[in-house]
Amino acid sequence: SGVAWNESQHCRLLVPEQLQLCRRHLEVMPSIVRAARRTQELCQQSFADMRWNCSSIQRAPSFGPELLTGTREAAFVHALAAAAVAQGIARSCASGELPLCSCGPGPAEPPAPGSRWGGCGDNLSHGLQLGAAFTDGSARAGTGGTPGLRAVNRHNGAVGRAVLSDSLDTRCKCHGVSGSCSVKTCWKGLPDLGEIASDLKSRYLAALKVTHRLVGPRKQLIPKEGDARPVTEMDLVYLINSPDYCTPNPQLGSLGTQDRPCNRSSVGSDSCDLLCCGRGYNTYTEEVQERCHCRYRWCCSVVCRRCRRSLDRHVCK
Repeated sequence: SGVAWNESQHCRLLVPEQLQLCRRHLEVMPSIVRAARRTQELCQQSFADMRWNCSSIQRAPSFGPELLTGTREAAFVHALAAAAVAQGIARSCASGELPLCSCGPGPAEPPAPGSRWGGCGDNLSHGLQLGAAFTDGSARAGTGGTPGLRAVNRHNGAVGRAVLSDSLDTRCKCHGVSGSCSVKTCWKGLPDLGEIASDLKSRYLAALKVTHRLVGPRKQLIPKEGDARPVTEMDLVYLINSPDYCTPNPQLGSLGTQDRPCNRSSVGSDSCDLLCCGRGYNTYTEEVQERCHCRYRWCCSVVCRRCRRSLDRHVCK
């Protein structure tokens, strides 16, 4: 994103339908690149304490099998990427970075008492429209695997954008004598993408396994298990079960958890019992330096000493 995009050098790396959008909207590509990088960061943060820690996303666009075969992990990544692209475009519109769009339209509902609509809200509608055209491009172009996999990817992308839409809320700024806030100017804004990632992580844990089957005149995604609840537009869905990610298996996209740090005192997913898959762990003692005995010196600094202490590190066998 630090260089200017041009059609011949950059757009040709994309699938055909994305290539056409890239050529028509070169100015939006830096926003999409930033969204991709933010997706990488948040995915790794969200799964840092789990067996699958999203490290494979760093190889994008050369994804491993676990992100190409309709797994639960692929569902999360597709949804987060779709939300990130739509949010990035919406905010770029509001910041004036994109010439063909600007602030979002004013809300139709009347403002709360003592407030008025104003400011420059995020242009969610433009972000959703252009974001969907880009992130769903490979599925529509027929290059995203089987029809069932393309349907799952489209569905999960739509879930990411729906979660983003639901997160749009009212932001206000006070005006008045001596900060009395007698009048508030309000607008509609989107939250940090970290909140969206947290919501999608919850949906990942409750995702439904589905099959792509003919129902009436067309194929639909329906639950694989007959007694499962119906699929809704807010459910993440997946086609195949994930590996347990305990041992390395390149064919399944599992890197294993050997040498991963674990938390011996935890009972969560980062515990040594769960993360090490019952293999046990090794404990190492590490000496670290840190600031200590800090005191305030008038005026105006804090003076600290450097202290050494020993820490136990636990690593999966």
